[in-house]
Amino acid sequence: MAELKTKYDRQLRIWGEQGQTALEKASICLLNCGPTGSETLKNLVLGGVGSITVIDGSKVELGDLGNNFMVDESSVGKSKAKCVCQFLQELNDAVKAKFIEEYPEALIETNPSFFSQFTLVVATQLVEDSMVKLDRICREANVKLVFARSYGLTGLVRISLKEHTVIESKPEHFLDDLRLNNPWPELRGFAETIDLDVTDPVAHKHIPYVLILVKMAEEWSKSHDGKLPSTREEKKEFKEHIKARMTALDEDNYKEAIEASFKVFAPCGISSDLQQLIGDRFVEVDSSSSDFWVMVAALKEFIENEGGGEAPLEGSIPDMTSSTEHYVCLQKLYQAKAEADFLVIEQRVRTILKRIGRDPNSISKTTIKSFCKNARKLKVCRYRLIEDEFNSPVLPELQKYLTDEDYSVAGGFYILLRAVDRFAANYNSFPGQFDGVMDEDISRLKTTAVGLLNDLGCNGVTLTEDLINEMCRFGAAELHAVAAFIGGIASQEVIKLITRQFVPLSGTFIFNGVDHKSQLLSL
Repeated sequence: MAELKTKYDRQLRIWGEQGQTALEKASICLLNCGPTGSETLKNLVLGGVGSITVIDGSKVELGDLGNNFMVDESSVGKSKAKCVCQFLQELNDAVKAKFIEEYPEALIETNPSFFSQFTLVVATQLVEDSMVKLDRICREANVKLVFARSYGLTGLVRISLKEHTVIESKPEHFLDDLRLNNPWPELRGFAETIDLDVTDPVAHKHIPYVLILVKMAEEWSKSHDGKLPSTREEKKEFKEHIKARMTALDEDNYKEAIEASFKVFAPCGISSDLQQLIGDRFVEVDSSSSDFWVMVAALKEFIENEGGGEAPLEGSIPDMTSSTEHYVCLQKLYQAKAEADFLVIEQRVRTILKRIGRDPNSISKTTIKSFCKNARKLKVCRYRLIEDEFNSPVLPELQKYLTDEDYSVAGGFYILLRAVDRFAANYNSFPGQFDGVMDEDISRLKTTAVGLLNDLGCNGVTLTEDLINEMCRFGAAELHAVAAFIGGIASQEVIKLITRQFVPLSGTFIFNGVDHKSQLLSL
């Protein structure tokens, strides 16, 4: 284990041992191991996934040597799946690797139950018809699915599964849970023992800003009918009151209090996102409910009862100017409150489990504690069926993407990536794939794209000639630079899904290599 910790040291700092364990237990299936698929899987193998299965029925051709680093001249004529699998195994011998020399489309048609054995399927370079069929298969089997495709200077990544719940969403910017606007009795009691008018200058400049703000907010509230500052003028006045208590220019604790005063102005109670979550229909739990929803049901009960409208306290405080004594006391206060909240929620979880006929101890203390710590940051992602998106996208959004200057190229590529599949179904090749018929292919692709737009209800919307010409110029080629980028995005999303950390993409990710832009389309 010590060797593994050294091997995966950097990523363990990001998703921890729990996340790494989830990766090491994961079984990944890759469909098509061209450059896009190979680059995706390379990142996952280096990250230490448990096992991989590569599905590809093609042989290595000379053209593959120019865009896939995982094959070489000695590979020409051999099974592409076998060659890529051997290369990936060399990158990390701790990963179990196997290959199946079969075309993914045939497997989707003839053996749909095959996919149920995997944690997650990464499907690369599939056409629309196969995407729709595979999506249905994976949904029925509760297998996570990530589509990835690179096509010339564009590409897409799309996640598909019924529901994905995240406890450790790890947002980049999130307000500290200090309860300065709603202190519990012990915090208020501790603040009352502090004298802001202490004459000792050393003691005065080492009062933590948390206590300064709790006391100043209490003073303000008493003189303003129990209300905290709410208007711009009141907030400015509140800051001036803090500034007036300074006795020297170098009192960093008071400067911190002024900078952090907005935490006093924040509304009490839970966010609209959390309110929506505890109002979700899945909060009505039964024996088939997931652990996540059982804990959300307990959280809802806590907020409505012991929490008094608040979520459980996180229990950590940021660094601040303070005497060691005051800081340690504050730390203990926050930790004690967080522990008390956790114990209440744990008891509620056990009671709910018993009520729905499950083992009261089936959810571990560690899981409940992590849930409590992250209660304000919980996320639920739900994804439309690919078939639903393809047949009836959210029309106002699609029209916006196609006509808005900022989104029109991404929207255009989204339509053209679908149009080239229709083109291929009608003409048995992708536009621009063969020399000598470019002009004819441009005309055909334009007609196909207009037909697709009309079918989707976007009558009258047109794509630029330049974009259609570019799509034909791509000739369905997988450029290594684009494939590596799309593979990087896809593998990042796979890791989010497996570790259940960070929030995965919620729409269709489109890469626009012409303008060097990436955009997310919610359809």
